[in-house]
Amino acid sequence: MALSDADVQKQIHHMMAFIEQEANEKAEEIDARAEEEFTIEKGRLVQQNRLKIIEFYERKEKQVELQKKIGASNLLNKSRLEVLKAQESHIKNVLHEAQQKLNIISQDKAAYSKLLEDLLCQGLCQLLEPHLMVRCRRVDQALVEQAIVRALDSYKYHSGRDAKLEIDTANWLPAEICGGIELVTRGNRIKISNTLEARLEMLSQQLLPEIRAILFGSNPNRKFDN
Repeated sequence: MALSDADVQKQIHHMMAFIEQEANEKAEEIDARAEEEFTIEKGRLVQQNRLKIIEFYERKEKQVELQKKIGASNLLNKSRLEVLKAQESHIKNVLHEAQQKLNIISQDKAAYSKLLEDLLCQGLCQLLEPHLMVRCRRVDQALVEQAIVRALDSYKYHSGRDAKLEIDTANWLPAEICGGIELVTRGNRIKISNTLEARLEMLSQQLLPEIRAILFGSNPNRKFDN
């Protein structure tokens, strides 16, 4: 039996209502999925940027800590250098005072004469030359002449050799030095300086670690004693 126009219209309305409902449900499903994906992506981006911010500030914190350590190290090194500079200045003052007291040695004629003998003998043993020139202060000439005789005897006793020592009256040592002698080979090829100032300088270099320890105590951080 053929459907009437009213029945046809009614079925069309039912179909349209069904299609509309399906479309609405599909749209809601798409919206829900889109919202879910948006939430997930937003969370991912937030977490990603959060990690970047944390990493940035951790890097900044490390840089600050490094700068603090560098600053502290620079201050420590500066302080150490200032201490070392003050110590070296004090050592120089002590050695200068010692040099000022060298004049006392030459005032004791007996002790000074024995010292001249030892300095001459030591120079002879170092050079082992048959003929040497002796330079001294003009004021010490007489004492040196006496010391030469004893020094040659001592040299022969220790080395079994003879030698000749001659005072160089053309080249006196400066009057302002504290004393001692120089030994020079012919032609001035080799010279040994045994002045009191030279001996003090040599001894101060050798005893520098002990001088430091006496003045400032032992340094646990020092690896080499020089």
